[in-house]
Amino acid sequence: MSDTARAAEVADKVESIRSWLGEGRALRLRGIDWFAWITAGASSAVLLAAETGIAEVVITLGGAWVVTDEIEAQRLIDEELPAWLTVRAAPWASKTARDSLVSELTKGCSILSDRPGAGEGALPEELVAAKRALMSLEIERYRKVGRLAAQAMTEALLEADPKWSEYKLAGAGAAALQARGLHPALVMASGARRTRLYRHPMPTNDPLGSIAMLVFCARGHGLYANLTRFVSFGAVPQPLSELHRQVREVEAHALELSRPGVGLQEVYQELAKAYADAGHERAIREHHQGGSTGYLSREVVATPDATEMIRAGTAVAWNPSLPGAKVEDTFLVTNTGLVNLTMDPAWPTLKVAGRERPLVLER
Repeated sequence: MSDTARAAEVADKVESIRSWLGEGRALRLRGIDWFAWITAGASSAVLLAAETGIAEVVITLGGAWVVTDEIEAQRLIDEELPAWLTVRAAPWASKTARDSLVSELTKGCSILSDRPGAGEGALPEELVAAKRALMSLEIERYRKVGRLAAQAMTEALLEADPKWSEYKLAGAGAAALQARGLHPALVMASGARRTRLYRHPMPTNDPLGSIAMLVFCARGHGLYANLTRFVSFGAVPQPLSELHRQVREVEAHALELSRPGVGLQEVYQELAKAYADAGHERAIREHHQGGSTGYLSREVVATPDATEMIRAGTAVAWNPSLPGAKVEDTFLVTNTGLVNLTMDPAWPTLKVAGRERPLVLER
């Protein structure tokens, strides 16, 4: 994407913010997610596990600034930010310098923030909703992130060996993501023994054995591509193959409901019914089922009391699971249907309810 297009996107977002900000109020965006949104995909991340990064954005009616420290300022200017954003740097060694600089820029305004500090207010719901509804240029970036994450997944699982440890598979996945310029925000790997035991099997030194699962939450331009795949070293045993079939059928119910105007609560209830109909009534309680995604790996998780509505231009990632089986991709919701952002054409698929869904890769 050209610098001109990015600058125009940022300008549109800043003007939209100012239209409701009004006199006497200022906005302070601290989170890595919000920084990426307002800067058209720039990254403030250094520590990947952190929610807030090394810079923030301050907006008033009279100005918009990136506030950081003297360590990071020049790199952000050279490599991350659209040209027109003004960078203000504070001394890194002072604990109060950044807050003092923000006070200077906001000149006594009341401050709203995504991560409110003392005396600050929360963001209004309309701005939170605007972040989740992706513009055309954001969708273009998301398509690229999804494609690269899917390719990294295929590469890692084609290289995997049953003698590898879960650590080694996770490392191969992380390396494949990093080689494509994506942050491995979450890389989860498990072998035949632990995949059956745990829904969130963080990697260990266990050998993979006959089958392995690899899970990505890959971040690029601030956007998350979430996907899960399995590799089997030999034919998948019939009982396990049946569990994978059932998980794909359960997922089909969520995908069918992933359309504008449907609530996440409604999807949750439909998933609970689908599990029960398949003879797995407790499964809905054994793992969260996913929800909306975008600038967070899960913007809102579907629960029995979720109030979030699915809208055109938002993304969803469902991850129904049973012991030893799981399915997950990231989809863009449009007025004409779903677009799978994380499907690699090289991966084997099967059509389920009219959609291509991933199979276990048999090697």
